[in-house]
Amino acid sequence: MKKPLVILTRPLPNDWLTLLDDKVNLVIGDTTIGINSKNVEMALQDAAGVICLLSDKLDESVLAKAPKLRVVSIMAAGYDNVDVAACTARKIPVGNTPGIMTNATADIAMGLLLSITRKIEKASADARNGLWQTWSPTGWLGSELDGKTIGILGMGKIGKAVAKRASAFGMKVIYYSRSTVVEGDYYRSANLEDLLGNSDVVSLHCPLTNETMSLINAHSLKLMKRSAILINTSRGKVVDQEALVEALKMGTIAGAALDVTDPEPLPASHPLFHLENCLILPHIGSATVETRKKMAEMACINLLAGLVGQKMPNVVDGSVYQ
Repeated sequence: MKKPLVILTRPLPNDWLTLLDDKVNLVIGDTTIGINSKNVEMALQDAAGVICLLSDKLDESVLAKAPKLRVVSIMAAGYDNVDVAACTARKIPVGNTPGIMTNATADIAMGLLLSITRKIEKASADARNGLWQTWSPTGWLGSELDGKTIGILGMGKIGKAVAKRASAFGMKVIYYSRSTVVEGDYYRSANLEDLLGNSDVVSLHCPLTNETMSLINAHSLKLMKRSAILINTSRGKVVDQEALVEALKMGTIAGAALDVTDPEPLPASHPLFHLENCLILPHIGSATVETRKKMAEMACINLLAGLVGQKMPNVVDGSVYQ
């Protein structure tokens, strides 16, 4: 029996893909250009399935080149890079990998928070550059987390995991969520303006939708405390970056720590890189060996289910099966 042709938009370690062994013919795109690789473009005509990374855009123009496509599997929890509606219209199920990266992303959110509040990056750079002359009682002064308030915007699995970690640091937790209610003495639900105005730290954990696009903008930044820190581990477009640059320059807020930007990668010439009160990471929220391997394996499981006409364990739009 002929094995189905499957496109993997960018290379992954072989031991993350063992579930596909002897089940598919795999065409793998280039590390840097992914779905735009020549061999991928040539394979689209006959591809039955695609495993794509969040850095690859799969829209109507790509789908039009893939008449035999019957399954799309994303190695990510977010799916804003794929035109799900266009896939559903073609009866192509789209799978993602939710829940797997919860702990890793929550860890990086706390890492960003500790790094920017305790000036870890600058202190390390100064030590490396010979600026550490002696112990100084006023050198590299930061602020403590105990007793501070963290406002969590989006109380899904990752938001809850961040709340748990922040509580362990002695922080008070308030949250804004359109769908989640968290019971307990330590968490308080708030409307958006309340959260922004009363939080020492605002941490973003909402998906990118039409409603959350530029949710943090010039107006919302002005509602925040001048001493507040913004943490973003969700999606870059949740924040209006031009407004953020201005807010950081003018001292509207004290600082920002970002694991996601718009675009990605952010050009080295971007103003955010030249602000001392901004810390930027290259989207490493899920970057642990354990998490990334589990994500790849779940992407393979979703793909294989779709190829044989079974319902995916994690499907983005269940109506595709109706």
